[in-house]
Amino acid sequence: MIHAADIREWRNCDVVDPKGHKIGVLEAVYVDTATDEPAMATVRVGLPTRHHLTFVPLDEATLGPGYVKVTYAKAVVKKAPSLGVDDVLPAEQEEAIFQHYDMPYRTGAGGERQLARR
Repeated sequence: MIHAADIREWRNCDVVDPKGHKIGVLEAVYVDTATDEPAMATVRVGLPTRHHLTFVPLDEATLGPGYVKVTYAKAVVKKAPSLGVDDVLPAEQEEAIFQHYDMPYRTGAGGERQLARR
């Protein structure tokens, strides 16, 4: 299990897919608000003048020297919902991220968001 305190140290490390192909650079970690465990990461992708952030789940991610390996192929991650590098994830767009990865989306009992940036 990856703990929130540990994953923050991996900011700016490469994010790679199961075959070792570089997807981009880890920008931020989002935790599940129900468990406070890391759930998603944003990955900085694109050309230097046209960067954007795309989301990738951290379930079963493995850490190595200078990289985080996720369980999703580069092509799948590149097609995930994305944000501008200075944008904030709107609550109404959270569910689309989970749908992209065929994952269940659950809001809190009071309608709270499932993801919180750390």
